[in-house]
Amino acid sequence: MNEKTLRVLEYNKIMDMLKEKVVSSLGLNYIENLKPSSSYDEVLSMLDETSQAESILIKKRSVPLEGLHDIKTIVKKASIGSTLDPKQLLMVADTIRCARLIKNFIKAEQEQSNYEIIHSLIESLYIFKDIEDLIYSSIENENEISDNASTQLKSIRRQIVQKNEAIRSKLNSIISSSSYQKYLQENIVTIRADRFVIPVKQEYRSNVEGIVHDQSASGATLFIEPMVIVNMNNELRELKIKEKEEIERILKEISDKVGSIADNLISNQEILGKLDFIFAKGKLSISMKAICPKIDTKGYINIKNGRHPLLDQQSVVPTNIWLGKDFDTLVITGPNTGGKTVTLKTVGLFQLMIQSGLHIPADCGTIMSVFDNIFADIGDEQSIEQSLSTFSSHMTNIVNILNEVTDKSLVLFDELGAGTDPVEGAALAMAILDYLHNFNVKTVATTHYSELKHYALTKPRVENASVEFDVETLSPTYKLLIGIPGKSNAFEISRKLGLSEYIIENAKKLISRENIEFEEVLQNIEENKIRLEKERLEAEKLRDELENLKKDYEEKVQALAENKEKMIQEAKKESQKIILSAKEEVNNIIKQMKKLQEQEYNRDTNKEIENIKAKLSQSLKGVQTSVKDMIVPKVSKKELKDIKIGDEVKVVTLNQQGTILSIDNNKKEALVQIGIMKMNLPFTSLEKIDTKKNELLKTGTGKILKSKSSNIKTQIDLRGKNLDEAMECVDKYLDDSYLAGLDKVTIIHGIGTGVLKNGIKQMLKKHKHVKDFRDGVYGEGGAGVTIVQLK
Repeated sequence: MNEKTLRVLEYNKIMDMLKEKVVSSLGLNYIENLKPSSSYDEVLSMLDETSQAESILIKKRSVPLEGLHDIKTIVKKASIGSTLDPKQLLMVADTIRCARLIKNFIKAEQEQSNYEIIHSLIESLYIFKDIEDLIYSSIENENEISDNASTQLKSIRRQIVQKNEAIRSKLNSIISSSSYQKYLQENIVTIRADRFVIPVKQEYRSNVEGIVHDQSASGATLFIEPMVIVNMNNELRELKIKEKEEIERILKEISDKVGSIADNLISNQEILGKLDFIFAKGKLSISMKAICPKIDTKGYINIKNGRHPLLDQQSVVPTNIWLGKDFDTLVITGPNTGGKTVTLKTVGLFQLMIQSGLHIPADCGTIMSVFDNIFADIGDEQSIEQSLSTFSSHMTNIVNILNEVTDKSLVLFDELGAGTDPVEGAALAMAILDYLHNFNVKTVATTHYSELKHYALTKPRVENASVEFDVETLSPTYKLLIGIPGKSNAFEISRKLGLSEYIIENAKKLISRENIEFEEVLQNIEENKIRLEKERLEAEKLRDELENLKKDYEEKVQALAENKEKMIQEAKKESQKIILSAKEEVNNIIKQMKKLQEQEYNRDTNKEIENIKAKLSQSLKGVQTSVKDMIVPKVSKKELKDIKIGDEVKVVTLNQQGTILSIDNNKKEALVQIGIMKMNLPFTSLEKIDTKKNELLKTGTGKILKSKSSNIKTQIDLRGKNLDEAMECVDKYLDDSYLAGLDKVTIIHGIGTGVLKNGIKQMLKKHKHVKDFRDGVYGEGGAGVTIVQLK
């Protein structure tokens, strides 16, 4: 791709935006090497990558790529037998962990959708959970190897702790002895040259048998290792040497295992870097609210509401531009600062982004193509070193473009032919456009020359366009009008600014009548175009509103029909119950009448039969109740009074809630909105609802949480406690902190021998409330504290 084009279209700024989205130097390397491709298949593949990444990010918001490092040099060192330090091994473990997490993450996504390109990449990742666990369990941090790295190391460190305690105990007995106290400068035990010593006054040097390791700056104090602990210090030194040797052995063993899988780790690194790059493209697409356009094979471009990605997305005016279907050459005219150059750059930059596999900020339905090259002559590229004028500089660039262009290229000219005599410049511009037009080259050019407007009107497959200008406000609207040549507006602008009408009329006389008539025709066309565009937009708005109203109406009709059918079905079920009940009662009555008929006929019998008939009539009357009466009975227990429009009521007969829409006091009826239905209902079927809400009761749990959150401290001090006591205190403290809603707490354990610190860390790894933990840094307490992040 033409390097000058990349520079003038500010392609590097898009790359800078993309670089902000990667999480590792590996992804950054891919961006550094990214260039627009002229291969149709490659462009489709790169765009598909971006679309798949965008889809995953929209669903999950983030991808587990944190902890990804460039470990290529490290693992190569391990492969030739070098021993890696703890920091390097942790970088290896982080990268192995990243590969495992991303593989599991995408595999879960694969069950929901099909991400072929990304899925094929992650399928090639190698998982080494055993080595990952080995490193994490063996190394505490960049400076410390875990006791669990080996049983030998654990045993040595236990012996070191015991030896330390024995030496301190011996020295404490010495400094607390009444016979020694007068010889000591202070009753303390300190360390010099990695050996335990006591501070002895200079004048009593001969009274304390031992080895002098140091003296104070004044010389008044000597730091002496008493002879009684020399052997003990020697033994401690030997243990520390053994500890160091064991640590070196452990690091060597782990490094050899890393070296044995070096090729696989390097392969993983390349894939993870590629994934970091792909997801960076997805993040950029989301941040720009971009879309993946359809890619045409015949050089057709149709940008719908394209927004230049380097301009403020809140204020940029979208542009609509098309090229390659009905015309191959587009000539854009209009005033300065009207947006011609921005339109030109939008087309070029969009094309570069698409051919780099990036989405563009435009609306759905946008179509772009793949060109073998994109050429742009934009801006003032005057060369002081070459002593070239602006015109010469532009013409040199144009000559290079004409020598390299093909029928599959896209050419962009800004102010073609400017910088020289207008007549000659216009002629050259037309000749250059004609040359490119004869080769069917897709070309967009901006100009001020009226001759080019005539050229575009008369030449087949060449089209005029203009940037709209509001003469009333003397400001551009930045809208592109394709099919309308731009009017200069010089006379109208001058008149608005107060130039004498006499001077304007004289100016008109100095140009040909044909030019004046042409400008007047352009003005009428532009006014009609603007009016028609406004009417079209208004018609589209009304059409959308009607479509929405129609959709709402159809949904309401459908819902009403469904609800009506449901109510009828319920009423039928109720009717069946009544009928069955009445039928049972009738059968009982018939049985009674048969018994009476078997008896002799008399007045009492006749009276009994009449009573049974009345009872039967009453039962049948219940069966004859209509469905409507069952749904909305006209009579209820009491009549509702003092209701008004907007009141919430309960429809007793339907056991539904509704809202009063209107009231008819004469008929004692109200129009009630029940869901999507409106029904006229008698006051007697309604009950008023009390809308007051009861205050929530304070529960015992709430009081406990309030008490915890107000009294709990953000740190706990364990110094002076043994490990069992400390673990019990920490467990209770973490429970209280979790209930109080604390996010982060500090555990103060001091440095000491490390037993308390290591024991607490082992406990934190398994604690149900702990999300993460780390050593304190400078200002937090350093290695003497552990910072805990709660879930």
